Amino acid sequence: MEYFFLITGFCFMIIGILGSFLPVLPGPPISWIGLLLLYLSPEIENNYWVLSITLVIAITITVLDYIIPAKGTKRFGGSKYGIWGTNIGLIIGLIAPIPFGFLIGPFLGAFIGEMTYDTKDHNRALKAATGSLIGFLAGTFIKFVITIAYLGLFLGLVWDNWHVWF
Repeated sequence: MEYFFLITGFCFMIIGILGSFLPVLPGPPISWIGLLLLYLSPEIENNYWVLSITLVIAITITVLDYIIPAKGTKRFGGSKYGIWGTNIGLIIGLIAPIPFGFLIGPFLGAFIGEMTYDTKDHNRALKAATGSLIGFLAGTFIKFVITIAYLGLFLGLVWDNWHVWF
């Protein structure tokens, strides 16, 4: 049973790292499930403080992931149209068979949303779209750092208990 927890937990870690780049998958919570599975193994001593703190971090980062791109759009002068355009562009960018659609979609969505709001101010629309892109990249970077930290914690726990499995 411990091998099942070990292998499945590691798979969740890898999927969580991929989820930090793919907006469809919530990366940090998936990586946290990998930690939880490792702690469910009878060979790993339960540390509820670590599990609790990492859970709070995963939930916080997931909530911030939805707020940061919208705040980036707003910070750079965007309106609600730009924020909605960012979200719609993100969904379309994921579905469309375009390379890097998840980057291009929010940018174009914010730009088109702002142009719908004010058809004459191209500079404002471009600034809002840039803010959307910067917010998306910042959120992605934060998720990636957290999932790598969770992977490091996972591997550290496995390393400390390697004699049990191998």
